[in-house]
Amino acid sequence: MTSTDKVKNTAQQAKGKVKETVGSATGNDDLEAEGQAEQVVGNLKQAGEKVKDAFKT
Repeated sequence: MTSTDKVKNTAQQAKGKVKETVGSATGNDDLEAEGQAEQVVGNLKQAGEKVKDAFKT
């Protein structure tokens, strides 16, 4: 996994967590769900990068 991809995926996860927290605090269910979805996408991308790395070695 390139370090750039790892940073981007981690940033996406963090951004999602912030959205989820703000949505929860303000009672905005849509923003909370959007944040959760971003976290899932970031996690899936991280997993995909790990699979690619496993096949490179």
